[in-house]
Amino acid sequence: MDKTYHETIGKMEKQGVDREYINGWASGFLHNPRREEQRLTQAYEAGYADGHAGKTDGFGSWAKKL
Repeated sequence: MDKTYHETIGKMEKQGVDREYINGWASGFLHNPRREEQRLTQAYEAGYADGHAGKTDGFGSWAKKL
């Protein structure tokens, strides 16, 4: 598995990024098909788009505010 995948997931988890965004990012990064329409969320779609584009720094706005 690509080192980028593991490092990015770890970074997102440490920063408390929304789980839906992380799931979307992972699916997009791995070029998996999108979820079925009724299960899509805004966070998932944003993560999917970033992951599919190979972006590893677009998750800041999805981190939980402390």
